[in-house]
Amino acid sequence: MDISTTYLGMKLRSPLVASASPLSEDIDNIKRMADAGAGAVVLYSLFEEQLLQTQLELHQRLTQGTESYSEALTYLPEPDTFHIGPEGYLEHIRKAKAAVDIPIIASLNGTSLSGWTDFAQQIQQAGADALELNIYYIPTNPDLTSAAVEQTYLDIVSAVRAKVTLPIAVKLSPFFSNMANMAKRLDATGVNALVLFNRFYQPDIDLETLEVTPHVLLSAPQALRLPLTWIGILYKRIKADLAATSGVHTAEDSLKLLMAGANVTMMASALLRNGVTYIRKVEQDLIDWMTVHEYESVKQMRGSLSQINCEDPSAFERAQYMRALTTFRPVKR
Repeated sequence: MDISTTYLGMKLRSPLVASASPLSEDIDNIKRMADAGAGAVVLYSLFEEQLLQTQLELHQRLTQGTESYSEALTYLPEPDTFHIGPEGYLEHIRKAKAAVDIPIIASLNGTSLSGWTDFAQQIQQAGADALELNIYYIPTNPDLTSAAVEQTYLDIVSAVRAKVTLPIAVKLSPFFSNMANMAKRLDATGVNALVLFNRFYQPDIDLETLEVTPHVLLSAPQALRLPLTWIGILYKRIKADLAATSGVHTAEDSLKLLMAGANVTMMASALLRNGVTYIRKVEQDLIDWMTVHEYESVKQMRGSLSQINCEDPSAFERAQYMRALTTFRPVKR
């Protein structure tokens, strides 16, 4: 059984990739992920705010709090409570590379060009195999147009692409007027992969303290429907690889996304719930399913149920919306 795949120009032993999460802060966890069969590990994100912190006196701004990243929503902490600073992140890359023989993908998380390009070069020098740009951007200015928002993404990717030769993946939100067009424009910048999709974390309200508070909800399997839809539509329509993230909890989830056209399927919430060695169970279940259904390789199944290969291409568009609503019948009580 050949479960290998290609992603960002690299051959991976498995399409099961550990996505950015606090789990990768520990080198021992990264070793255990590799031992359990992970095809690659995306390191936890280094945030733009941390880069700015080393250059400017941002203490006052940091204490005001903001919602700016995906792995652990919270108000930005006091400067001395960040888990690890920019220099420590580079050293962490070096240690991870020395500890395992699977690809290590660094992650930068931010919303602007500030500090990204120079630090991307340092990440390359530290030995990372690739770089994931996690553009976690929530525009709230009512005078900011959609064109300006989209241009921000393109400018960030183009600037980083001009500075490094590393393979680059871009982790996106789904909230564009035309996701297909945005994917095509990003593809034209020379990006090597799109990671679909980032999850926005919304705050909650504490009725006892009357405060707006952070509230992290791990993903559920139902969340895979959105990346499945867009990966199925984009497969073979752009050159960039496609990575699925959010909602990948079981082998069945991974199989569906691979058939839609994903190169890799990324897990975070499932590992946070079940431990990093859970990758081994998902891989075995994937192999068992492929054996029963007489698949010889991941390559054989990849994209087999994408829009361009599907018997009913309209299933990915408005027709499925109408069918879903007209065929659903509520339970009579």
